[in-house]
Amino acid sequence: MIPAVIWLAAAASALPATAVDSPTVPQLRVARVAADSPVGGPQRVRAIRLARPVVIDGALGDAIWRGADRVAGFLQRDPNEGTQPTESTVVYVAYDDAALYVGARMYDAHADSIVARLARRDAQTNSDAFTVFIDPYHDRRSGAYFGINAAGTLSDGTLFNDEWDDNSWDGVWEGRATRDSLGWTAELRIPYSQLRFIQKPEYVWGINFKREIARKNERDYLVYTPKNGSGFVSRFPDLVGIERIVPPRRVEIMPYLTTRAAFTPEAPGDPFNDGSELSPGMGADAKIGLGSNLTLNATVNPDFGQVEVDPAVVNLSDVETFFNEKRPFFIEGSSIFDFGFGGQRNFWSFNWPGPRFFYSRRIGRSLSFGPPPQGYADGPTGAHILGALKLTGKLAGSWNVGGLTAVTARERATFVDSLRRRWTEEIEPPAVYGVYRAQKEFAEGRQGLGFLTTAAARDLHDPVLRDARNSHSLLFGVDGWTFLDSRKTWVTTGWVQGSRIAGTSDRVLAVQQSSTHYFQQPDARRVSVDSAATSLSGVAARFTLAKQRGNSFVNSAIGFISPAFDLNDLGFLSRAGIVNMHLGGGYSWTKPGKVFRYAEAGGAVFRNYDWDGNINWSGIFHFGSVQLLNYSWLNWNLAYNPWTVNNRRTRGGPLTLTPPGYQAGVDASTDGRKAWVFSANTGTYYRDGDDHEWWAGASVQYRPAPNVSVSVGPNLSFSETPAQYVGAFDDTTATATYGTRYVFAHLRQTELGAGIRLNWTYSPALSLQWYVQPLISAGRYNEFKQLARPRSDAFDRYGENGSTISFDDSTRTYRVDPDGAAGPAPQLKFDKPDFSLKSLRGNAVLRWEYLPGSTLYLVWTQSRSLSDPTGDFAFGRSVRRMFQAPAENIFMIKVTYWWNP
Repeated sequence: MIPAVIWLAAAASALPATAVDSPTVPQLRVARVAADSPVGGPQRVRAIRLARPVVIDGALGDAIWRGADRVAGFLQRDPNEGTQPTESTVVYVAYDDAALYVGARMYDAHADSIVARLARRDAQTNSDAFTVFIDPYHDRRSGAYFGINAAGTLSDGTLFNDEWDDNSWDGVWEGRATRDSLGWTAELRIPYSQLRFIQKPEYVWGINFKREIARKNERDYLVYTPKNGSGFVSRFPDLVGIERIVPPRRVEIMPYLTTRAAFTPEAPGDPFNDGSELSPGMGADAKIGLGSNLTLNATVNPDFGQVEVDPAVVNLSDVETFFNEKRPFFIEGSSIFDFGFGGQRNFWSFNWPGPRFFYSRRIGRSLSFGPPPQGYADGPTGAHILGALKLTGKLAGSWNVGGLTAVTARERATFVDSLRRRWTEEIEPPAVYGVYRAQKEFAEGRQGLGFLTTAAARDLHDPVLRDARNSHSLLFGVDGWTFLDSRKTWVTTGWVQGSRIAGTSDRVLAVQQSSTHYFQQPDARRVSVDSAATSLSGVAARFTLAKQRGNSFVNSAIGFISPAFDLNDLGFLSRAGIVNMHLGGGYSWTKPGKVFRYAEAGGAVFRNYDWDGNINWSGIFHFGSVQLLNYSWLNWNLAYNPWTVNNRRTRGGPLTLTPPGYQAGVDASTDGRKAWVFSANTGTYYRDGDDHEWWAGASVQYRPAPNVSVSVGPNLSFSETPAQYVGAFDDTTATATYGTRYVFAHLRQTELGAGIRLNWTYSPALSLQWYVQPLISAGRYNEFKQLARPRSDAFDRYGENGSTISFDDSTRTYRVDPDGAAGPAPQLKFDKPDFSLKSLRGNAVLRWEYLPGSTLYLVWTQSRSLSDPTGDFAFGRSVRRMFQAPAENIFMIKVTYWWNP
């Protein structure tokens, strides 16, 4: 089933969070579209030079703080915008030759009510907190932030595009907090090695501060972005007084040692698995400053055993499952490679496949291989990364640049057949990957121009792999934006990309016939298969126009992806050959009233065409959200889709028609300040009684103590699909459908899953995280049928009108005679597609930062999985079988040491 609107999740995954706190509608908006209005605040903050370093204990006991300039004058942004804070805040800024120091006194008339929740670094805990934002390049577009909460938990990240932030960066700096009868205090020491700035005799940076008072849901800023405004970094006051400092030599080396023990179920006679395996390892990461503006990150023989496991999924579509990147080397600073998202702060998308130009999980990709019949196989689960380099920073003053190059090894698997014959095959060739990005901003961010190139090359010696992998690929694109008026009310953005892949004719033929392209579609007029081609080239582009100032907002876009465009060597693209457009808008009420603190309503019309001009998707969409005075949220959406032409249901076969459908969804959440926080969502998509789906989910978070958080999030879905794809069978007598019979069935699927988390933080440096994901998914197929004719929603059901169908229980296969025993059509044979999957995945990670930047990890990962072809959901029995399934346990110890020579 294609949901009415795809943009809800796609936009959120493509964009970072905003640096400015804003009421967020989780499924509907990424960032608030708002306006610009003047906000008072100091124009300058002065730092004083220290005679000796400050002892960072959070107590503000050093005499230097008594002589430093007081920074006050904070204003509320939430909940009552522009009013005086309910509690006073005073900040001091100092510096020496090595670091910037910030001290802060957060007065509180009810100090015993301060919310101080201890958590792992960067975790959102809804605590009293203090954050420093710094723009050391003073480009009014980028920077970094450093935060601490009242319990001492640290947070940090980078700022970019004036309003967005990325918390993937973890700097090495110090912060301490202390509570007393007057409130609480904080001290931060930020070494210059963690900042990027150009050497000058005197410095002018941008700076801002934020204080959060959790029990009041209050956020106070030195200078804030209005709720009907835009721009954050561009509003920062100047930080002055810093002089005669030199950007330090930046060298950070982090070697690691690891030991991994795997205990897996042992199959009788398996020569490769005796039930256990011990794997030691070592490697190193490094950060090297190249001048004051560039940073080179390097990793040799990286290990990512501490990252959270991927969730189990049941994918019945023709589209590859997308998994988020979790490996630290590729996450940190990845926003530099974002393409097409500059200038505009909110990008909507309705059924737009949203090409991800750099999908880092292609590097070190997962590998799959099966044993021979009645045999065994042994090999790596993923391509081993030998090493990688990443260069980021600025050139020529205002060019933001980034480059990444990675090399993966040649991988082989060993096989043993039933006669005990053993041989080795290459399953993945060595490869080199590269992605290179540059972007320049003009007129203080009013315009921007950027470039992105990705490339992949493989050393293909094995003839089998030559027909299974591209030999090389290249992608090049240009993106940019411009504001159309001096007040930045209207902005337009655009990007254009060209791609080329090359390989053997068999390989390029496979790409043409893949689910991304479907060149073999028999009734397509403008695309066709070229079996002799050894390369494939295409182009894609998208242009947007948005109004992002004022309470009213407008969002529109038009884009296309040509049929031959392909970036899946180093990117992610679900489908090509599409023209997509939408026009939407709405209105937001930002001032609290008698019932609501915030309200928003909007909508859009949208449409998709394929390359032949068929309307593949179309509709109208409405959304809304309100925040009540008690800080609860309510969000909803409605959609209608008319008849459209479906060019994917037959998976490369003829067109079909999709009947009209209706969508409705609602979700709600309670006040996040409480010890118990609840949220729930439900929705449905309905075409008729035999074609519908519904879903429901809930989440409960409980904080029994300031350092403990437990959350449980179950979700249940049910779908009934009258025409689920089963297979395609060649038959010259099937003249109505171009010599192929396209077989479908009625599918009833039920799925129940959950995410269960425990976060237990013993100190800001020591934490335990535990995550479990159970999943039960079952699907039963019946009413098998074939497509009656192209460009229709008509099917011929087997067992009627002279056709026959039978099931052989011993082989669990169906036999179909489309025209009965007397007819000329050959019989069809296919396996029973019913399924019932039980999966349990989880891991526990104990993390101890025993020295700044140096960490010890203890990791336990367990996976259990069992599937059968019954199609029964049977909750009680499925749960029992899930826990009875053989377990794979992996234990790992990893030690890293941060060395700053």
